[in-house]
Amino acid sequence: MSEWKATKELPACPVETTLTLIGDKWKVLILRDLLTGTKRFGELKKSIGNVSQKVLTSQLRAMEGSGLLTRTVYAEVPPRVEYTLTELGQSLRPILDAMQSWGIGYKALLKS
Repeated sequence: MSEWKATKELPACPVETTLTLIGDKWKVLILRDLLTGTKRFGELKKSIGNVSQKVLTSQLRAMEGSGLLTRTVYAEVPPRVEYTLTELGQSLRPILDAMQSWGIGYKALLKS
């Protein structure tokens, strides 16, 4: 986490700090997918959908830099790269669970 603080000052507001780290559509979807376990780049790209390779790579690097996930490169041919949430990344589970619950309730409200 010290790498993040060294490169960017975090906001004083805790909500703004959280949004700084995960307040992007793609980052939230990456978190959603990695909460179920380790994934390869191609699995993430397929699951997330309309994200470009460049944007996905950029988002994954930013999340790695902020300590939310780890990137493991295996010395194989072809190269294999896997992404896994760190303990810090896993700690975001209650936030994503709350977002899911709210989304389910909102959809139900629209149907009634």
